[in-house]
Amino acid sequence: MAKRQTKARPAGGKPTVYYVIITITAALFGIGLVMSTSASAVLAYLEHADSFHFFWRQAMFGVAGVAALLIASKMPREWLKALSPLGLVVSFVLLIAVYLIGEESGGATRWLSVGSLRFQPSEVAKMAAVLFSADILARKRAAEDRLSGLLLPLGLPLGILCVLIFRQPDLGTTIIVAVALLFMLYLADIRARELVGLTAVGLAAGIAATIVAPYRMARWTAFWDPWAVAQGAGYQLVQAQMAFGSGGWTGVGLGMSRQKFGYLPEPYTDFIFAVIGEEMGLLGALTVALLYFGLAFAIIHVMRTCDDLFSRLLVGGIGAVIVGQAFINIGGVISVIPLTGVTLPLISIGGTSLVVTMAGIGIILNFAQSERKGKRSAHSDDSDLRRRNRRAHISRPRPGRSA
Repeated sequence: MAKRQTKARPAGGKPTVYYVIITITAALFGIGLVMSTSASAVLAYLEHADSFHFFWRQAMFGVAGVAALLIASKMPREWLKALSPLGLVVSFVLLIAVYLIGEESGGATRWLSVGSLRFQPSEVAKMAAVLFSADILARKRAAEDRLSGLLLPLGLPLGILCVLIFRQPDLGTTIIVAVALLFMLYLADIRARELVGLTAVGLAAGIAATIVAPYRMARWTAFWDPWAVAQGAGYQLVQAQMAFGSGGWTGVGLGMSRQKFGYLPEPYTDFIFAVIGEEMGLLGALTVALLYFGLAFAIIHVMRTCDDLFSRLLVGGIGAVIVGQAFINIGGVISVIPLTGVTLPLISIGGTSLVVTMAGIGIILNFAQSERKGKRSAHSDDSDLRRRNRRAHISRPRPGRSA
């Protein structure tokens, strides 16, 4: 096993997957820097008399993101565990501050400003929730094999966190946190029937949140037939479809998008994938999607090679946040799922999202460069992910109840 790993490693001593993740991250950020500049050039010139205003801003946050990635990739695992409760407390403070002194934009209050710097606390809260969940599940799972036993130490704080995010309002980020938590519970081998029940409760809550909010209900209606409400709730989807239709296979050319000239709302944030489809065509859009698929497979590989539950949960949770958000955004833009208003990680303009995402990737790289313990083989890791609720060293049989 050791010899096979040594041969698979480049001369630098790090596994191939380490460089794969770095390459994909750099490619996505590079594409994002180019495409967000193209998508924002018109607005940047009109508002700031500089077509490259958002380019310089995103590049600056990119430098900060690289620094965060490097720091996270070298941070000792004990520090990550120690920072878990602190991260959650800081997230609570920031989210509460949003209600007191937050800035409103587009009908939502999600931002805090410190001087000229504006940031979005919910982005920080996503990663804090994953770190906290990994720590709690790793410590409590060995002693508790029922979901009900995790409600107080895990469900209560995360429930409050999700409520604070949801009331901004930000249903999209709330869904991402919920999806990441559900995936981590699956990795922790929580009973399948309990996961199904939790999923049903989550879906019911999502449906209720949609029904009680007219603008969310309008998005749902537009999802089924955007052209029927093309001048109303379906306007964004119709303009996105027109962008993809104009792009064809190879696109109209870099910088040549017509939809970004005031037709497509949020062309450099929520709907940047539509601009990619118009300027770079179906081939360009598929390339971006395949990069996210490649990142997902690389993260799964790292997760499978981790030698303890905390590491696997943390890597899996961060991967679920980043890749899950990517496909929720893409799915909404191409009308496969209803719009949720989330950005495209590493590509959309957004300083907080970029820095936090790169920090998360740095944590994954931290575990990717670690040696696998000899006691764990690839076969045993595969079994850990496939076998549901059959770990003798975790589950405790109880009279009258099947495993």
